[in-house]
Amino acid sequence: MQGQFKTPGGKLVVVDFQVVEGMLRDVTVHGDFFLFPDDAFPALAAALEGTPAGLDSTHIADRVRRGLPAGAELVGASPEAIATAIQRGLAAAGDRA
Repeated sequence: MQGQFKTPGGKLVVVDFQVVEGMLRDVTVHGDFFLFPDDAFPALAAALEGTPAGLDSTHIADRVRRGLPAGAELVGASPEAIATAIQRGLAAAGDRA
C-alpha cells in the first residue's frame, strides 16, 4: 500500500506499507521533505511498525513524535502529514477492496 500527502508548503510525503493482521508492517517513509539527521529515517519507520491500522491520525502522529530521536528535525513535513499519508493509503486500499 502507499499513501501520499502534499503538505501546504508543497512537499510530498509518501508512506509505503503493508497491513498484516491489522498492523502496519514493512513501513518506509520518503518524499521530497528532509529529516535531519538522515540516519533518523529508520527510527521513523520503526516508530510506525506495528501501528494498528485502525488508529486515528492524532495517535499516529503521536507515535511519530515519540519515535523520532532527540534532536531530529522534520523539514517540509510533520508528524501530522505522515499520519495523513498513512490514512490516505488505508482509505485507498479500502476503496479497492
